Amino acid sequence: MSTRLNKAQPYALGLFRIVVGLLFTCHGAASLFGVLGGAGGNGGTVPAGTWPDWYAAAIELVAGALVLIGLGTRGAAFIASGSMAYAYFTVHQPEGLFPLQNSGEGSALYCWAFLLLVFTGPGALALDRVFGARGENGTAQDERKEQTAAAAA
Repeated sequence: MSTRLNKAQPYALGLFRIVVGLLFTCHGAASLFGVLGGAGGNGGTVPAGTWPDWYAAAIELVAGALVLIGLGTRGAAFIASGSMAYAYFTVHQPEGLFPLQNSGEGSALYCWAFLLLVFTGPGALALDRVFGARGENGTAQDERKEQTAAAAA
């Protein structure tokens, strides 16, 4: 059973990345374009250039889309994780100590989900693998060796 799960791990990670990226992109699109219920669920948009709302929405849209397609995943996930940590500590944490008290569950979960992607990479089904796939030592040859070893296992 463990062997089968290990073989599926890159695909599970890839699907996790796709879902998290899609949901994050939707938040940004809602705030910037008023779609999917709009900013705050009232159909509106955040005013252009306002701090921090507009910048947070831009990060959500761009970083979420990059994570979704798996392009520059680690960098985009790092920025997204930081923006969610900022949101948690400046918006939610002053309202209460725990996320359940301050309605910060979403920010906390996104922060940790993106941080996980920083360390794990994009998994399968990512454009990062198409454009210059690299192994641990930074070469495409290392990536092929890893794939061959995984297939043999």
